[in-house]
Amino acid sequence: MKDFIYYAPTQVVFGALSEDKTGKLVKQYSGTKVLVHYGGQSAERSGLLDKICRALEAEGIAYVKLGGVVPNPRLSKVHEGIELCRKEKVDFILAVGGGSVIDSAKAIAFGVPYEGEVWDFYMGRAHAEACLPVATVLTIPAAGSEMSNSTVITNEDGDLKKGYSNNLCRCKFAVMNPERTYTLPNYQTACGVTDIMMHTMERYFSHDDDMTVTDAIAESILRTVKDSVFEVLKEPENYVHRAQIMWAGSLAHNDLTGCGTTGDWATHQLEHELSALFDVAHGAGLAALWGSWARYVYKENVTRFAQFAVNVMGVTNGFKSPGHTALAGIEAMEDFYRAIGMPVSICELIGRQATDEEIKLMADKCSSGGSTTTGKLKVLHRDDMENIYHMANR
Repeated sequence: MKDFIYYAPTQVVFGALSEDKTGKLVKQYSGTKVLVHYGGQSAERSGLLDKICRALEAEGIAYVKLGGVVPNPRLSKVHEGIELCRKEKVDFILAVGGGSVIDSAKAIAFGVPYEGEVWDFYMGRAHAEACLPVATVLTIPAAGSEMSNSTVITNEDGDLKKGYSNNLCRCKFAVMNPERTYTLPNYQTACGVTDIMMHTMERYFSHDDDMTVTDAIAESILRTVKDSVFEVLKEPENYVHRAQIMWAGSLAHNDLTGCGTTGDWATHQLEHELSALFDVAHGAGLAALWGSWARYVYKENVTRFAQFAVNVMGVTNGFKSPGHTALAGIEAMEDFYRAIGMPVSICELIGRQATDEEIKLMADKCSSGGSTTTGKLKVLHRDDMENIYHMANR
């Protein structure tokens, strides 16, 4: 087991009507002027936004609002938020929504005290030394950004999707009411579950085979989410299973399932280029690529893929070799994706095959023109990335 430092400072307030506590929580963390940041009309239609604003008013906390965040959150909205926060002297940012809203809020929080261009952080040209406090009222369990140290933003200039990690942006608190997820469309629920599972699997598939406790936690999260999603797809207002998924989303990406391991993250990096180019849902893009990545790399640690097949996917361990078991587990995972309405190829994802030029462009961006690699289980060079995109392009 690798040495590690585990840091998860976010206060979680979980349960029905938990959003009623938002005003008191902001005051607890010394917020006096809040940017309430959100996405589309759902937060307004549901009454959640008004409820949060009333909670802030009850504590005498001033606020301004900025909506319009879209999936694959845009740098232009971040710039708008930075300008608004500076103008209004905002000292606290409250994200109301899912991962896209939280990631946008974190980027704004980095940008307000920074004298340069906030995109510098995402391109590795600078490292943030200051950040406004951020918190969230979570409505979409998926990205895990409510407890992670990361944020992913898309720059419309060049269709670049980049991530940045820094503990300064970890949310001060996360309010989680599973009832707020009842109205999520089935497709969005399935995308969220895919993202949750992939955050766990990116850490699980490694060369570190001696972390029994971490493995057990990861496998439990994967099995629980896999079972719960079928229940909520049948019964959207099933509180128990909505709650399982919501809490699993946080545990999958607060680094708990990465303690003692070396995460891979190649599928995420490959997907960033896919969603940047085609503006598809992140979870769906992950599902479209994972099976091809897995078949390309599984021989690097056949035992681990076989373990996943048996312990997570329930594959009967009666195959002739661990390799056959591993491949059966990959196929079982793709069957699961199909069962919840997720694509398992680029063609299914975008409605056509990607062109050779598009595949070359994605591989070029993912490898920074062939100058960088991705992945740890198997280090992927530009040619490897292109091969995986072609495998997925069926």
